[in-house]
Amino acid sequence: MTTTPRPAGAHGRSRSAGIGGRAFAVLAALAAALVPAFVLVPGPLAASTSGGGFDDRGRLVDGLSASFADYWRSDDRDLSPGLEEVVGYWLHYHVVKAVITAALLAVLAALGVRLRRAFLRAGGLGAGRGAALATAGVVVTVLGLASSAAALANVQGAVAPLSSLLSTLPAHPPHGELADTLDQVRRHLAGRPDAGGRTPPAVEVMVGDFARYHLVAAVTALTAAVVLIGLSAASWRRFAGTETSDRRTRRVSGSFGLLWALSSSAFLLVAAANASVAADPAPALLAFFEGGW
Repeated sequence: MTTTPRPAGAHGRSRSAGIGGRAFAVLAALAAALVPAFVLVPGPLAASTSGGGFDDRGRLVDGLSASFADYWRSDDRDLSPGLEEVVGYWLHYHVVKAVITAALLAVLAALGVRLRRAFLRAGGLGAGRGAALATAGVVVTVLGLASSAAALANVQGAVAPLSSLLSTLPAHPPHGELADTLDQVRRHLAGRPDAGGRTPPAVEVMVGDFARYHLVAAVTALTAAVVLIGLSAASWRRFAGTETSDRRTRRVSGSFGLLWALSSSAFLLVAAANASVAADPAPALLAFFEGGW
């Protein structure tokens, strides 16, 4: 009985391909699990870790409405116990979301690298496989950019949870004590800093937190822009260093170079807008309470 000898290295290549396929499947499964986890997990987990039972949106808004009015009435810089409990839950909520989005971004980055390499090697494997890889690459890239924006927003919410939480106040038309409280807040913000009278401590706390909220957004957006500029420069260097006969590599490098450049421009605009608000937060906070932000 004779056996056909296997070409040298064939077993190694097959084993390597199998490992690559398994790794790709694991990454795809992780991405598929993390996307719904971003929506479903933060509320219950934050309620468990913070000790607050605000995993229901309605209870969160009701708790904030009541505790915000109590805090305003206390005339103290320190958050009232009720408001501190709601803010604590909101902090945990954004930390959980930030961790999930960071994990998703890492998984998508690894998937994107594998898809790019597979697409560049797929030239002789048929148009159908190339189209499927290109489509998957587009989906992963779009999800990656969305995950980046979500991660930055949740870092912002974790660092300044009070300002982030206040965005839920207009979730239903204010009435009663909350309506009166918001009217007083608007009057003091409209007259700040030239009102001549005493500024309530709660206004100073909210203005300071609002400035921090937008400063964090400016810093994180600027950081993202710098990273994207670096990726764009690397893509264009790869484009310039590739022979003109290798159209597939040049097309991929040029496309990503343009995409990263455009994305960095968008993040730079976000950074500039938020830096402007951080420098003078009171008018923007007033616009928010008036429903214009």
